[in-house]
Amino acid sequence: MRYAILLMGSPYSDQASHSALRFARALLARGHRLEAVFFYHDGVYNAARLSAPPQDEPHLTDGWVELHEAHGVAMQVCIAAALRRGLMDEREAARHGKTGHSVEAPFELTGVGQLVDLSQRCDRLVTFGA
Repeated sequence: MRYAILLMGSPYSDQASHSALRFARALLARGHRLEAVFFYHDGVYNAARLSAPPQDEPHLTDGWVELHEAHGVAMQVCIAAALRRGLMDEREAARHGKTGHSVEAPFELTGVGQLVDLSQRCDRLVTFGA
């Protein structure tokens, strides 16, 4: 079965991000395909390049990167939600005249149209966070 995840929860303010990552790992372990994770609202903070949680806590950004590297899962970040929260990739930073960028690779900034496309291509779209 083909899945997509819509994640709207901030990585360390509630359980949504941690639950979504565990769900993603579990469905891949059971042989399902995860097409993409779409980060929306405060979920865009999962793509923050400079996040540095204490060493005794899970590093959720690294967890998403590992999921991408191991299974080729696309990590799509809503560009409007990201820019509104001060997160931008190198291209957007240059476009807005900023000196640094804050989105970790392989997260990619994209539009809500990608979310609509995912919902049409996948068998299930599972949402985490409010």
